[in-house]
Amino acid sequence: MSGQKIKRGGKSVRKAAAAQGKARQVRKARAQTGSLIDSVMALQPFSESQLHHIFLAMILGLAAVLIWVVASFAGVPAMAQAEMERLAHQSGFELQRAEVRGTQHLNELKVYSIVLGSGNRNRAMPFVDLHAIRDKLMVLSWVEEARVSRRLPNTVVVDIVERIPVAVLSRPGRLALIDAKGRELEPIALNRVGKRMVLSGPGVGAQVSALTALLDAAPALKTQIKSAEWIGNRRWNLTFKTGQILALPEGDEAAGKALVTFAQLDGRNRLLGGKAVAFDMRAGDRIYLRMPSRTDAQEQSGSAAPKPKAPSSPSAKSEGAN
Repeated sequence: MSGQKIKRGGKSVRKAAAAQGKARQVRKARAQTGSLIDSVMALQPFSESQLHHIFLAMILGLAAVLIWVVASFAGVPAMAQAEMERLAHQSGFELQRAEVRGTQHLNELKVYSIVLGSGNRNRAMPFVDLHAIRDKLMVLSWVEEARVSRRLPNTVVVDIVERIPVAVLSRPGRLALIDAKGRELEPIALNRVGKRMVLSGPGVGAQVSALTALLDAAPALKTQIKSAEWIGNRRWNLTFKTGQILALPEGDEAAGKALVTFAQLDGRNRLLGGKAVAFDMRAGDRIYLRMPSRTDAQEQSGSAAPKPKAPSSPSAKSEGAN
C-alpha cells in the first residue's frame, strides 16, 4: 500500500450549513445598519463634506483649549499681556485723559476720579476695563445711564444721562432733591428749593409717581401747589402758594375726583386767595371751609406770612387732622 494520509475531522454538512446561516445573518445585519445610518444621514441638514468640516473644527477647538490650558500653566498669557502693554506704552496708547459729556447737576470730579483713579491712569488702553468703570458710575445717585468708550490713542469718553429732579424731599433737619421714582439725588439748601414742590411725611418717597398722576388730573392747580404731605400713609394734604391747605380723601380715585371738583369750584368762586385758610374734602359729597379764628387773625396781624393750620375733620369744627 502507498503511504497516503487520510485527513479527518473536516466540517460536517450540519456545521457547514450553520456557518453559512451565520454569514447570511451578519450580511443582513450590516445591510440593515448601513440603511439605518444612511436614513439618519439623509435627515441631517448637512452634507457629508460639511459634517467632516464640523468634526474637524470641533477637534481643532478642543486642541486649542488644551493648548491654552497648558500655556496658562506655563505663564505664556501673562507674558504675552505684559509684552502687549509694553508695546502699547511705547506707541502712546495709554490712558491719559477723560472726556465727560451730558452732565448738568453731577459733580464731574467724581467721574474723573472713577475713570482716572484706581490705577487706570497710564494704563495701556487695550487693558482699561470699561465695564468696571461703568459699574462704578452707575452707583452715583445722579446717573441714570452711562456709556463708556475708548478714543485712541489716550482718552476714555463718558456719556452720562442724568436723573431729572422733580421735587424736594423734606426730612427732619435736611432737604434733598428726588427724581420721579423718589430716589434721593443730593442734599439741597433751603435757599435752593425755588419753585420745586416740597414733599414730606413717612413713606412719601414711594408715592411720588402716584402724586404726579394725581396732580395731572388738575393741571390748573399743579403750578399753584407749594408742598404736599403724605398723611398716615393713606392720603394727601396739599398746601398752596397762598398758604391755604386742601385735605384730600383716601384712595387715588377719590382723591383725583376731589381735586378736580376743587379746581372747578375755584374757577367759579376763587377759593384760592380768599378768606378760608383750609379746605376739607374728605366727606366726599361736600367741602368744608375753615375760616380764620381769632388766634389766626392775631398771627396774621403779627406776621406778614401767616401759617394756617391743617384742616382737621369733615366738619367746620377743628378736630384731629389725620
